Amino acid sequence: MNDLGNTQFFSAQKDTGLQVRDVLRGVYAALKEKGYNPINQIVGYIMSGDPTYITSHNGARSLIMKVERDELLEELMESYIRTNM
Repeated sequence: MNDLGNTQFFSAQKDTGLQVRDVLRGVYAALKEKGYNPINQIVGYIMSGDPTYITSHNGARSLIMKVERDELLEELMESYIRTNM
């Protein structure tokens, strides 16, 4: 029987094989396929942390929640700088 008076801890293990670039590609494709503006939706998610900005189509919402928002932003900035500098 669980002791309901104590805080329960949950530890999620980070998926080490998951590449942020692949997450963004998958989420972008799912948003585009559903007719959303992927850029606006991804920015909304990064700014607010609200996962409802991302469609659950093709598991995109679950996928994007596997990486931290700062990791998404870092990948986007690195890509932008590589492309434009």
